[in-house]
Amino acid sequence: MKVAIGQINPCIGDLEGNVERCLAAVQTVLPTKPDLILFPELAIPGCHPRDILFDTSFIDAVSKATEDLAQQTSAGPPLLVGTLFPCNDRPPNHPGLYNAAVLLKEGSIHLVAAKQLLPLHDVFYEPRWFLPGPSLPPMTIAGTQVGVMMGQDLLDEGHSIHPSEALTRAGAELLVCLGASPFQRDKMDHLLTLARRTDCPIFYVNLCGANDELIYAGGSFALNSEGQFIVQLPAFQEDVRIIDLQRDPPIKREYLASEEVLYQALILGVRDFFEKNRLDQAFLGLSGGVDSAVVAVITTEALGPKRVTAIAIPSRYSDPKSTTYAKKLAHKLGINFEVVDLEGVHRATEETLGDLLKRGTTGENVQPRLRTMILMSYVNHYGGALINTSNKTELSLGYSTLYGDMAGSLCPIADLTKPEVYKLAKWINRAEKIIPSAILERQPTAELKPGQFDPFDYPKIAPEIEELVRMNRSNFAIRTSEHKRWQMGVVLKVSEKAFGTGRMIPITRK
Repeated sequence: MKVAIGQINPCIGDLEGNVERCLAAVQTVLPTKPDLILFPELAIPGCHPRDILFDTSFIDAVSKATEDLAQQTSAGPPLLVGTLFPCNDRPPNHPGLYNAAVLLKEGSIHLVAAKQLLPLHDVFYEPRWFLPGPSLPPMTIAGTQVGVMMGQDLLDEGHSIHPSEALTRAGAELLVCLGASPFQRDKMDHLLTLARRTDCPIFYVNLCGANDELIYAGGSFALNSEGQFIVQLPAFQEDVRIIDLQRDPPIKREYLASEEVLYQALILGVRDFFEKNRLDQAFLGLSGGVDSAVVAVITTEALGPKRVTAIAIPSRYSDPKSTTYAKKLAHKLGINFEVVDLEGVHRATEETLGDLLKRGTTGENVQPRLRTMILMSYVNHYGGALINTSNKTELSLGYSTLYGDMAGSLCPIADLTKPEVYKLAKWINRAEKIIPSAILERQPTAELKPGQFDPFDYPKIAPEIEELVRMNRSNFAIRTSEHKRWQMGVVLKVSEKAFGTGRMIPITRK
């Protein structure tokens, strides 16, 4: 039996485009005459539509797009694709949908699986939109009984009888799982452990691409009945692969360094945010520090140097070397680089605000806010978006200025602790000195007053703060800065607990 895996990168709501992505994958494998072609969970609507699913016109459009794909592939091999499927019994104020796998065969659409275990944790709120599906029997493809599962039904162990066991009891000789599993470091090992619970071959096709905060890594695979790899698709890129269960021998699993996996995930997150939102140019403040340096490298790799502009905005408190380091990095990356001196607007602001700047940190905070005004002027004039350069440790502690250095539409490293940023920077420099060594060696500083340096022992405090965030706990600093994080841009999620839709902590509390 020949099975093709279509690891595609759908865009939420781009129904015509998502159908075309499926069709392109089908055309790629048609000469090899596969018996079945697999596509990921929610491949037609894109993942995850969230509250768009309350719009009945969207549901109708997804149904028509699925029908269109069925008609356009009616003369070819059957397709198994993730889409929406209306449930007959729709509860009040609920979309009444199955997160479904449908078989498209000879122009007809057949429901063959509907997700049974709907996750409700972290970024997952599936019971808000979907209903648990029924247990459905295996389907027959090329004389083989194929059992189909959806995402969490393979990953979660909350079933009394696991779907894989139920399907094999019902006669399944091959298992297929359509997935849309968001990227998280070290997640693949757990996934493989769960996939190897069965004694029959299993195919896992995962979504590839990024939508808002969520990054889908791809990395689809097939295991034989002994749990050995017979194919492993690349991570973080689209691919189409055909597997012959009778002929393809076992292969060795490919491993990537954890920093490389993280780097590729962030690149995909930045690239898809700009491409799918039709943003041409990226702007960022390049301070001469490690955070903005790492973000500049990631953004350049994601978009290409011609689409990236870095702006240094030195003040009276800036070490001249900061601008020198920024310029050296920009030159190495080949990105556009400009210098705008802060002194003029800083002096004018002091004259205008007078005594208002003399209490607390007001005089310091006004500087990053003025820098944001300058950066956003570039964005408004040229178009595009501002990239934020904040890291997770400083954001957790509230060591950031609202409407200042927290500004930006996308926050690529806001789920990385300060030590993780340094570790990634050193990995970037592993073969070639891209980031100037002085940036990695200098003491972190905001340069907002004379002799200022960050008041933290980052190697000590970062893991302590990260553990509090992971456990949804807080200390005084985390609690009193919650309102700031509510107003941030999109944080690319790469850890177990990121700031974003998976962490709904109230501002008003005691």
